[in-house]
Amino acid sequence: MDASQDSLRPNVARLRDRPHADVLIIGAGINGIATFRDLALQGVDVALVERGDFVSGASSASSHMIHGGIRYLENGEFRLVQESVTERNRLLKTAPHYVRPLETTIPIFSTFSGILSAPFRLLVTHGRGKPRERGAALIKMGLMMYDTFSRDGGQVPRHRFHGKKKSLAELPAMNSDIKYTATYYDASMHDPERLALDVLRDGELAGGDNARAANYLSASGMGASGVTLRDETTGESFEFSAQVVLNTSGPWTDLTNGALGERTQFMGGTKGSHVVLDHPELLAATGGREIFFEHSDGRIVLIYPLKGRVLVGTTDIDADPSKPVVCTDDEVDYFFDLIGQVFPTLTVDRSHIVYSFSGIRPLPHHDDTAPGFVSRDYRIVRSDALGVPVLSLVGGKWTTFRALAEHLANDTLAVLGRTRTVSTTSLTIGGGSGFPADTNARLRWLAEQADGRDARRVETLLERYGTRATEIIEATPEQDPELADLAGYTAAELAHLAETEQVVHLDDLLLRRTSIAFVGGLTEARVRAAADAVATAVGWDEARKTTEVERFVALMRDAHRIDIAKGGTFTAG
Repeated sequence: MDASQDSLRPNVARLRDRPHADVLIIGAGINGIATFRDLALQGVDVALVERGDFVSGASSASSHMIHGGIRYLENGEFRLVQESVTERNRLLKTAPHYVRPLETTIPIFSTFSGILSAPFRLLVTHGRGKPRERGAALIKMGLMMYDTFSRDGGQVPRHRFHGKKKSLAELPAMNSDIKYTATYYDASMHDPERLALDVLRDGELAGGDNARAANYLSASGMGASGVTLRDETTGESFEFSAQVVLNTSGPWTDLTNGALGERTQFMGGTKGSHVVLDHPELLAATGGREIFFEHSDGRIVLIYPLKGRVLVGTTDIDADPSKPVVCTDDEVDYFFDLIGQVFPTLTVDRSHIVYSFSGIRPLPHHDDTAPGFVSRDYRIVRSDALGVPVLSLVGGKWTTFRALAEHLANDTLAVLGRTRTVSTTSLTIGGGSGFPADTNARLRWLAEQADGRDARRVETLLERYGTRATEIIEATPEQDPELADLAGYTAAELAHLAETEQVVHLDDLLLRRTSIAFVGGLTEARVRAAADAVATAVGWDEARKTTEVERFVALMRDAHRIDIAKGGTFTAG
């Protein structure tokens, strides 16, 4: 990146020009971002750095769910379930633009054994040894217990049980061998990355000059004056001092500590992969519900309608965070086999795959515990070995990010000798503020914002950004035609995102600021159209646009197994 392009990175310059803060947070997944927001709200001078793009690691590879964790009951993790369902219910209120109730159905094939190894494995081996199948009786008991936790706040209905006849009437494509279905509610999170960006922006707005965040800025070592930060776009390094350092690097926590000069062995992450299918028949077969079950090997499987596509996941395999991860052929075959068990009359093959993704969960080191049964809870470990207090976050999950950030922020405030002044318990997030709560309110909001614009376009923006859609509306012309085959986005909309949300590379835009890659159908011409749309906003000349298109095409092929050069087809194994 040349000097003129470097000038477009003001967030890095703000850190370089004032290389000190009370707190330096390393790692901008959802937990680092949420802690950044929390500390900014308390008036703490806080800086956040991320070696890649914001929310580009584990947080971008989620199953798009906000859930209480029914299967955590099997490990006896009642505290975690209580916290999870409480936070789920809160997010339904504080982030209604991205988090909504999700009807979830479990297919059950036996009264006393079944696909779901129901939530009572704590009575057996706590995740060690061969998983045992469970049937309707234990699933019923588990869901009754889950309802007890979930009803606090009254945000979701109670579960219901149906026999075979009614189950097949509701879901006629389901395997006719089922004996029952159990249906309960959790919550969907249809745009995880955008929710995280809302939390980040809230932190920046709350802290002003004392809340600075920069992507593509890595913690590469420890110098005489503080942590050495390296700009990954220019290679420039500078030292940054802080009274407290927070390591929220997720599965890379040990690698970050090692770079700073202390060897730790906190983490033992597992890989989770997903595929996205363009399959109208399967989409219709779900009836708009998530189909959720646990295979006899103990791994969770979900079939989840999302954005007009079907998300299928996930796996749970030990992984090395120092190496890239990708969805393998074995995982794809595993998904297809399980889809066939639930919907045996539907044909699914690799031609239906329009996107795939993998990530490493930030789980603790787990020795001989089976990956699927490692605790999803979190802890905070303090070290003073480097001459400055370092608090390392071990574990954590999307659903509990607010509570986790509150815990980590409180520990940080204690080190600083300060106390909490603002609660985040009921604080609305980003575009959830003023989000219309019912149909009438929605119609009023749309009418007020339309003002000569296409009403459908305004509604699309409300779905994408919540009430922050007003910013897009104000920044774009009334006549703002959609770009062909780019998921309904416009050139002006993409340019605004690129200019205001620290877009450094084209993949930042197509993978995390938008849903363009997720829904599939990309070609090189469409990718170049997106690059053309944002070039002026980010200062890209023709050579840089070409570089960015080539980078994106290679990334999709290597990390997501999608061959853009062949019309977005899934690559051969």
